[in-house]
Amino acid sequence: MSWNLKGSYVETCSCELMCPCNLSFDHGATYDFCRVTLVFNIREGEIEGTDIGGLKVAAIADTPKVMTEGNWRLGVFVDERATDEQLDKLVQVFSGQLGGPMAGLAPLVGEMLGVERAPIDVHDDGVRHSVRVGDVIDFEIEDVVPFGVETGQPVRFSGMFHPVAPDLTMAEAKRSRINAFGIHYEGKTGLSTSEFSWAA
Repeated sequence: MSWNLKGSYVETCSCELMCPCNLSFDHGATYDFCRVTLVFNIREGEIEGTDIGGLKVAAIADTPKVMTEGNWRLGVFVDERATDEQLDKLVQVFSGQLGGPMAGLAPLVGEMLGVERAPIDVHDDGVRHSVRVGDVIDFEIEDVVPFGVETGQPVRFSGMFHPVAPDLTMAEAKRSRINAFGIHYEGKTGLSTSEFSWAA
């Protein structure tokens, strides 16, 4: 039961800039809920001998104000190009069945809304990152570069408890249209990383 995945990551959520959940899962969201889309662009990897490189996964969640209270509603989109075997292996990883970071979140999920195949397009252009999942998710975020930073380097949070990585770039949503699995929201903030690396 060994696997490893590497790639880039982008998300957007319904909180105002910045999301309190990024500071700590037990901080309440800006509103009485947190709605979030997490998108994984897998550049390389394998799951129990099955090559997964080049595929993408998007998860959308609706959680209580305080995420650690559990009872999350979760839906997953898998790249339409995935074979049945690849889809099965990806679902096992992203549901936490094969251990790894998502296994820590699995106990918080109260309702699985389903798994669907969809075209997933991810574009990274410097500090801008855009995602389109079929005709149900379309958003763009821009990494936050602080005023006066002449290098153009965006703000990164370090030491986070996040399933993707402890260090992520803070971003702001520039465009947002999200309505999937019965979850509808306007993305206002976001996160990105140039590289994530998972293994179990």
